[in-house]
Amino acid sequence: MAGHNKWSKVKRQKAVTDARKGKVFSRLSRDISLVAKAGGGDPEGNARLRTLLLKAREANMPVDNIERAIKKGTGELPGVSYEDITYEGYGPGGVAFVVKVTTDNKNRAAADLRSLFTRHGGNLAGTGAVAFQFLHAGQLLIARERVEEDRLLEVVLAAGGDDVITTDEGYEVRCNVHAFDKVLHGLEQAGIKTESAEIAYLPTVSVPVTDVGTARSLLALHQALDDHDDVQAVFSNEEIDDAVSAAAQA
Repeated sequence: MAGHNKWSKVKRQKAVTDARKGKVFSRLSRDISLVAKAGGGDPEGNARLRTLLLKAREANMPVDNIERAIKKGTGELPGVSYEDITYEGYGPGGVAFVVKVTTDNKNRAAADLRSLFTRHGGNLAGTGAVAFQFLHAGQLLIARERVEEDRLLEVVLAAGGDDVITTDEGYEVRCNVHAFDKVLHGLEQAGIKTESAEIAYLPTVSVPVTDVGTARSLLALHQALDDHDDVQAVFSNEEIDDAVSAAAQA
């Protein structure tokens, strides 16, 4: 199991239980408000908003919640002011973490994350401490049955994308952060649906984890971060083989 295996994360997200839908809706609302604030509330002119609206519909988020989140972002409705913050840290075994947070209280968020890292055998670090171990880039995942590889490569390159990586599970499209909206729009225009589309931190080096106890602590840290209301995304660079992962989850 790799910390940066986004396909496994997509599968987990699709299996969200009813008990967690409230938290999912809350996170989506924050993202929608922020994206609407940055790029406007019209989905036709805001590719990231269109992507979020698709996610919201797939999660069965009520239309009223979606519209309210958009209006809060555009200023048509009063609401809490959120900001995006990126934190860096080390987990057990020296594994590097980048955590994207959306919060209305950065002091509370920093204190919470510091506590979570410490409790699970890691530590929160300063800006730039681990970011050099990651590539900050656009990442879009596409199921293999949706398009032929040659056609996808043609569309991606024409839209300004950098690369298409083919795996057994599907295609991973990578692009410069500044080309993300254009690439996403190009895929939409070509009728190619994405399973996931985000600005990500992709590991350039991996940390092998062979100890079951360390793997168990890492999984616990991931779970704790995922459960925090302010955390939007977690990126890490551990590499855990299937046998160790299975033993850690036993």
